[in-house]
Amino acid sequence: MLPALAHFGDHLTPAVLLSMNTGLRRGEVVKSRWGSVDFNRRLLTVEGRNAKNRQTRHVPLNDEAVCVLRNWREQAGTGARIFDVVGFQTAWETVLKRARISNFRCHDLRHHFASRLVQNGVPLNTVRDLAAPQAIPGYASLPQPHSEDR
Repeated sequence: MLPALAHFGDHLTPAVLLSMNTGLRRGEVVKSRWGSVDFNRRLLTVEGRNAKNRQTRHVPLNDEAVCVLRNWREQAGTGARIFDVVGFQTAWETVLKRARISNFRCHDLRHHFASRLVQNGVPLNTVRDLAAPQAIPGYASLPQPHSEDR
């Protein structure tokens, strides 16, 4: 019998997918702990000491984020931290170089998250609560679905 294949080839892939689906900052992803994930309530708690504004918040997990976390836990084990790394900078730069992508930062994943919310008709106040309050004016100009598209 063949050994089971890993879900992910590296730690960067699940980290990027988690950020794209939650709007977590790079530092919040790196410092997240398994004990902060509530699969039943579909929430990830960002502790104040790990948040930019030092306030604890509860981040909802969509289907993809839950799937990524479950698969990563199965693959990586159940150490205290979700990602047992100091950071992602070297892996991030390597991936961008190989893909010939320039001027793209980890922080841009948060903008992707917020843009997707707005384009799916999520109210700007909710987007602000979930993402980056200082960037809301930029998202207001994104196309939003018409009521018949929802």
